[in-house]
Amino acid sequence: MLYDEMDKSLKAMEAALGIETAIRGNKILIQGEEKAASKAERLIKELQAVRAEGYAIKPDDIRHALSSMSDSGDTDISLKDLFLNSIPVSSRKKFIVPRSETQRQYVEAIKQYDMVIGIGPAGTGKTYLAMAMAINALLKKQVSRIILARPAVEAGEKLGFLPGDMFEKVNPYLRPLYDALFDMMEAEKAHKLIEKGIIEIAPLAFMRGRTLNDSFIILDEAQNTTSEQMKMYLTRLGFNSKTVITGDITQIDLPAGKASGLIEAEKILKDVKGISFIYFTEKDVVRHKLVQQIIKAYEKFDRRGGDETSYD
Repeated sequence: MLYDEMDKSLKAMEAALGIETAIRGNKILIQGEEKAASKAERLIKELQAVRAEGYAIKPDDIRHALSSMSDSGDTDISLKDLFLNSIPVSSRKKFIVPRSETQRQYVEAIKQYDMVIGIGPAGTGKTYLAMAMAINALLKKQVSRIILARPAVEAGEKLGFLPGDMFEKVNPYLRPLYDALFDMMEAEKAHKLIEKGIIEIAPLAFMRGRTLNDSFIILDEAQNTTSEQMKMYLTRLGFNSKTVITGDITQIDLPAGKASGLIEAEKILKDVKGISFIYFTEKDVVRHKLVQQIIKAYEKFDRRGGDETSYD
C-alpha cells in the first residue's frame, strides 16, 4: 500500500476512533484507549487483506465506511466483509462500495425486489448504485440488457422547442447517466454495448408502448415525471425484469400545477407488496463534504419557512 494512501486511511481511523497513529518504517504505531486501539489494529489488518485481494480501496471509501459504522452504532462491522461483498462492475476488479447503512439497505433491496424506489437528496448515490447493480446483473447474465431513462426536459419534455435533431435535443439531459456508466465500465466496452443496443440510454418518452422483458431498467430524476408518465413507466415492466426508480422530491422542476408522478406513486404504492421504498438523508451524501453541509443548511432554511434575511 502506498504511504500517502495509508496515511490518509489512518487519519480517517483517527477521527472515527479517537486514536493517534504513526508510521515508522514498515510498522504502524497506535496510541489510544485499549478498546479503540484494538479496533484500529483489526481494521488495519482487514484493510491490508482487502488490498492483498487486488482491490483498490480509496481513502474516501475508508472514511465513509467508518462514518457509516459510527452512525449505525455497529463498530464491530468487518471492513473486509463490507468491501469484498461490494458490487463488481468490470473485469478489472473495479467495484462500487456502499458507503452508508442506507446505501447497503438499498443494494440489498435491489437484490431482493423487482421494483425499488429510492428517494432522497442529490449526491446520496441513488442512481450511481442502481447503475452499478445493473452492470453487475448484465455481467452475471441475469438480464440481457440495461435501459436507462429520465425525463428529457424537466418542464414536460417539450423537445420541439429545442434546437437540433432528436439526439442533440435529449443528449444534455441524459449526460449524467453516461457519466455514471463510463465511470464504472471501460469506455470502449460501454460504447460497443450501446451500439449493439444492449445498453440503451433514452428519454422517458421513448418508453411508451414498450414491454421491457429480461431487462434492468433505471428511471432517474423521477420527481420530474407527471402522473401520466409515471403510470406509463410503471406498467412497462415485463418478465424477468427489474426496475429502480430514483428521485429527489425537494427538486421538482415541473410547471406550476403539475403533480409529481413520484410523489403520487409513493402514496399509491406504499402498501403494494413486492415494492421497496428506500429513503436517503444528508448523512448518505457521498460527494464533497461541503455538499452535506449545504443540504443541511437548506433543510434548516426550509424548516424556518424560508424567511428572508434582511441586509443593512
